[in-house]
Amino acid sequence: MEDLEIRGAAAGDLPAIVGMLADDPLGAQRESPDDLRPYRAAMERLATDPNQHLVVAVREGRVVGTLQLTIVPGLSRRGSTRSIIEGVRIHADERGSGLGSRLIEWAIDTSRREGCRLVQLTSDNTRTDAHRFYERLGFTASHVGFKLSL
Repeated sequence: MEDLEIRGAAAGDLPAIVGMLADDPLGAQRESPDDLRPYRAAMERLATDPNQHLVVAVREGRVVGTLQLTIVPGLSRRGSTRSIIEGVRIHADERGSGLGSRLIEWAIDTSRREGCRLVQLTSDNTRTDAHRFYERLGFTASHVGFKLSL
């Protein structure tokens, strides 16, 4: 994995990121790689927020993974800051290579540097392989998540 670079996402990475977001049964229903305008607008909003870290994993000049890390200051847990990991995607050619573990380790290390006391994430109920992956990395399925589409 020494040939892997994890860096902040750039505008030119957007087609690859959206392609990975759309490359599974759930993403295929909710993503639109043919129209990048809403993704560009979202990326611009993320770039202006210092608590947002949209990163890509790059190997040999090719984007092969991505995730978004959000730092959330809070009052609960004695005023603890936490982080939220979202949008973890690994290119189909790279799944099973250890890249996902490297990206999550990056997110955990960054969370520590940012003073976070807790790292959390959600995963769709249907993603049982992802659940096993996160549990292997030490995450605990300790809560039930709820979402409300607006």
